[in-house]
Amino acid sequence: MCGIVAYIGHREAYPVILKGLKRLEYRGYDSSGVALLNEGLKVYKRKGKVAELEESLIGKDVHSASGIGHTRWATHGEPSDRNAHPHISANGRLAMIHNGIIENYNQLKHELINKGYKFTSDTDTEVLLKFIEDIQVNNKVGLEEAVRIALKRVVGAYVIVLIDQDNPDTLIAARKGSPLVIGIGKGEHFLASDASPIIEYTKEVVYVNDYELAIIKPEELVLKNLGNEKITPFIQKLDLELAKIEKGGFDHFMLKEIFEQPQTIFDCLRGRMDAREGYIRMAGVDKNIEQLKNAGRFIIIACGTSWHAALIAEYIIEELCRIPVEVEYASEFRYRNPIVNKGDVIFAVSQSGETADTLVAIERAKENGAFVFGIVNVVGSSIARISHAGAYTHAGPEIGVASTKAFTAQLAILTMIALKIAKEKGTIDQKRFMHLLSELHEIPDKVKTLLESNDSIKKLATKYKDANNALYLGRGYNFPVALEGALKLKEISYIHAEGYPAAEMKHGPIALVDENLPVVIVATKDSYHEKIVSNIQEIKARKGKVIAVITSGDKVITGLADDVIEVPEADELVAPMLSTIPLQLLAYHVGVAKGSDVDKPRNLAKSVTVE
Repeated sequence: MCGIVAYIGHREAYPVILKGLKRLEYRGYDSSGVALLNEGLKVYKRKGKVAELEESLIGKDVHSASGIGHTRWATHGEPSDRNAHPHISANGRLAMIHNGIIENYNQLKHELINKGYKFTSDTDTEVLLKFIEDIQVNNKVGLEEAVRIALKRVVGAYVIVLIDQDNPDTLIAARKGSPLVIGIGKGEHFLASDASPIIEYTKEVVYVNDYELAIIKPEELVLKNLGNEKITPFIQKLDLELAKIEKGGFDHFMLKEIFEQPQTIFDCLRGRMDAREGYIRMAGVDKNIEQLKNAGRFIIIACGTSWHAALIAEYIIEELCRIPVEVEYASEFRYRNPIVNKGDVIFAVSQSGETADTLVAIERAKENGAFVFGIVNVVGSSIARISHAGAYTHAGPEIGVASTKAFTAQLAILTMIALKIAKEKGTIDQKRFMHLLSELHEIPDKVKTLLESNDSIKKLATKYKDANNALYLGRGYNFPVALEGALKLKEISYIHAEGYPAAEMKHGPIALVDENLPVVIVATKDSYHEKIVSNIQEIKARKGKVIAVITSGDKVITGLADDVIEVPEADELVAPMLSTIPLQLLAYHVGVAKGSDVDKPRNLAKSVTVE
C-alpha cells in the first residue's frame, strides 16, 4: 500500500523523487522520506504528508544523482518520524524502502537482537534491512548476493529498493507480491510502484515479476531470479498521458474522476460493441468463448468497490446467461477451503490489478484447475499477467482513493461479457440483445446529462452533512448500488452508513429510523418499483428523512420523499451505471462540506497490496 520511487542517472534525483512521491501519495500518506547519496548517505524523513517533508528540506543540500523515496501507509508501527522510511543499516552504509509485510519479521528480529543488533523503529522493514546487512557482513558477500540469500528466508510480500553509499552507481530492487515498474531512459532509470511518476520521463518500462531481483545502474538494467540466473527484461510501451494524472482545473481528483465517467465509459465500450450492427467483440472473450459459455459455474472474486460491481454482475449474468454465479470476497476466498473444480471460471475484478488478497485467490483457483479471467484497469498489472485471459477497463489512472470511474467501467465490461456469452449461448433473443446494446450505448450521454445535477446535489449535501448515521436501501440491481453508496459516504465523510436490501429493513434496521436518520433509497423504475414505494411509506411513517434516487418524471416517489435526485430512464439491467453517480457526488460534497481530505481519506490507501 506504500508508494516507492527511486532514481539513478544524470538528473538531480531529489526533484524527480519528490514529484513521484506526490503522485503516489494516494498509496499512503502517514509519513514520507528520501535517502540521497551526497558525500555520504543522507536520509530525511518525516511524519505526515509529502508536503511536510518538502517544507522541512527547504534550504537543505539535496544534491544527488541517485536516491530512493517512500510514502507510507502504516502496517508495523504507528505513523511517526522513527517509523518512516527509508531505514538505515547499523553501519550507516545502506538505506532501504519497502512496500509489503514481512510475516516472519519477529523471528528474524530475535535472531538479530541475540547477535547484538539494536532497533530504532517498530517496523518489519528495519528488521529486513539489518538481516540483509548481517548476511553481507558475516558471509562477506556483496549487497546483491546478501539480498538474494535474505529473500530466500523471508515470508511475506515485498518490494524493496536499496541504496549503498559504497556503490553509488547501483540500486538493488526485488519484488514479491507488491508492484514494481522500472522506467528506462537514456543513461538513467526510474523505479516506482506504478507508472505515474515515470511517464513524463520515458514511455519504456519493465514490469518486474515475483521473485525477481533488479540490479540498476544509469546505463544498465539486469534482471535475475533468486537462483542468480539472468532474465531478459520485457520492455513495454506506456499508453498513458501526463494530463490524465493532473487535476485539470477540478478542486479534487475525486470530482475530476466522477466527471470523467461519460468519457471513461465510452472508452470502455469503444471498439468492443456496435449498437447498430449488433455485435460485441472482445478478444479475451472471443478466444475463450467455448470455455465461458460452457462453464458450470462462475465465481467472481473482488474486494471493496469491485466486490459491489461483482454483485451487480451476478444479477446480470444469471439473468442473461443462466449460469450460476457466486461472488466472493477475495480475502475470505483465499483462507477458507472453497470448492473449485476444473471447468469453473473465475472472474478476478480489481482496479489496480495488484490487490494482494485477489492475487492469492487467483493462484488458489488456478491450482484447482479453474480458468481465470482478469478484469483490471492498470495495464501490465500482476492480475493481468497471471490470468489466463482478461479485459482492461480503460478507465485511465484513478488517483482519488475512493473508486468512482473504475466502478462504472467495471460494470460496463461485465455487462458486455454477459451479453456476449448470452448471445453465443442462445439464452437471449435478438430483440432483447439489440435493445440492451442500445441501452448500453446511450449510457455515456445519460451520465453526461446526469452530471448537470451536481450543483443541486451539492446543496443537498449541506443539508445532511451533520448526520451521524445514514441508511442506504435498494432492491434487485440497485441493492449493490446502495452498498456502494454507503461505502462512499463512509470513506469520504466518515459518517457511519450501512447498505441493505430494502426488504431487509423490517428485519432489524428499521429500529434505527427516526427524524434524525437520513435514508437514501435507490428507487429507479424497475420491476421492484411498487415494493420500494411501500418501503418508503414505512420509513415516512416513522419520521425518517428520505432521499430518493428516482427515474426522471416519477411523480409517485417525488410526492413521498423529502428530497429526490432524478436520473435518466434506462433498462434496469444497465441503470446501476446511472444511479451510482449521484451517490458518488453526494458523498463527495458531504466530505468537502465536513472539511475532509476527500482524495486522501484517513487510514485508507488506494491499492491494498498487503493483507
